[in-house]
Amino acid sequence: MKDELPNGWTTAPLDSICEKIRGVSYKREEASTVQRRGYLPILRANNIDSDRLSFTDLVWVPSSRVGAHQRIRSGDVVVAVSSGSKSVVGKTAQALTDWDGAFGAFCGVLRPILPLNSRYFGLFLCTREYRNHISDLAAGSNINNLKNEHFAAIEVPLAPLSEQERIVVKLERLLAKVGQCHLRVEKIFKFLKRFRQSVLSAACSGRLTADWREEHIGECLVSSKQASSRSNSQIEEIVDTPDEWTWVTLDFLCNPNRSICYGVIKLGIEHDQGVPCLRTSDVKPLRIDTVGVKRIDPLISNQFGRTVLRGGEVLVNVRGTLGGVAVVPPELNGWNISREVAVVPVVDADHEFIAFWIASLSAQGWLTSVVKGVAYSGINIEDLRQLPVALPSLTEQEEIVRRVKNLLALADKIEGRYMTVQRQVDSLPQSILAKAFRGELVPTEAELAEREGRPYESAEQLLRRIRVSTEGFNHSISRKDSRRRDNVAR
Repeated sequence: MKDELPNGWTTAPLDSICEKIRGVSYKREEASTVQRRGYLPILRANNIDSDRLSFTDLVWVPSSRVGAHQRIRSGDVVVAVSSGSKSVVGKTAQALTDWDGAFGAFCGVLRPILPLNSRYFGLFLCTREYRNHISDLAAGSNINNLKNEHFAAIEVPLAPLSEQERIVVKLERLLAKVGQCHLRVEKIFKFLKRFRQSVLSAACSGRLTADWREEHIGECLVSSKQASSRSNSQIEEIVDTPDEWTWVTLDFLCNPNRSICYGVIKLGIEHDQGVPCLRTSDVKPLRIDTVGVKRIDPLISNQFGRTVLRGGEVLVNVRGTLGGVAVVPPELNGWNISREVAVVPVVDADHEFIAFWIASLSAQGWLTSVVKGVAYSGINIEDLRQLPVALPSLTEQEEIVRRVKNLLALADKIEGRYMTVQRQVDSLPQSILAKAFRGELVPTEAELAEREGRPYESAEQLLRRIRVSTEGFNHSISRKDSRRRDNVAR
């Protein structure tokens, strides 16, 4: 690797340029989830999130448990050194200011040794090179704990000190711009979400087809007269709709031989050749995700024949992750559903219009108002059957579906483009970091020194200074330990 680095650069084992500090040990009964007098907050692995420290969900321990060297200082890098999950081991985040707190025993701190630029050190631990090395250790050694020898095996590319400072300035400026790009892309996705809901709201209030009704007024009036027998004055009108529309309950629109119901109560063990069974994780807003669907024993599926799908039904999540509503495509004929999903076998209305209605904010608000339970909340089937539905004529339903699908397709097209942009933005930080630690982000100190006709301190010389300061630090510690042993002997 040294041969590939620019002039004036070198590499150093990670453990040779930092002090590794162990986390605070404490008894479970000593920990508090609320701040108390004489206690200090403790960071844990869950406080390391996307290369940043989160100061929420803390625990507090007696300050007597915390050594002075364990308090977080500016430049310290907190590392998850032990975890039951291999994906957590090695996660890092750097403290950019002093913090009156410490870190738990399942974490450690890597404290860069001066005069090394501490931010340069912290940014290297954000690189894919570092993460890949940790992943290789986890895969090859089956580790759940990082030890000193693991840090010793990681080589850090070192630039001359003044170049480190320029790299940090450029990196932070570029990464901040990438962060701004992330925010802009996120705004687009939020806008598209609002746009889709606005389309559904306009569709389910009649605003979307107001011009169509003016052109087809005679047809709408005939439809209204034919549907008037369905109207029930007791039905709650949950949104303002045209006079030509008729209010009914959801169960009124369903096959009288197939009532609204939920599916298989216990799915049992995965069956490789079994019947695919849709769960709440598979039923998304206005689409069904068939990737990774669970298969169940055909004998179990046969016991719930009433929810065996034929195609055209509307599925609604009634437990767990609410909000999923989708029409069953014909190719899912013969599949089944779990008890967290309800099947709505629509026959007297356009099934796509009914899916749009149930997915609209007004219907979702009504369903949310009838949710029952605390730990495991959900919608009762009887409540779902009573969901109010404003029904236009069948021809207007078809026109609504046509217009909604065109508008949602436009939103999907825009989202697809921005998904491509998001992937590009997501890849930028690692591309920028890789260039920085290859010496390609700013002019090298060697180039500047040659151009200006002056000497400079190479990374090798910097490393020797660091070693001298480390030896002095270790000598000081040895003297303290020696005095401590002498005192004990006396």
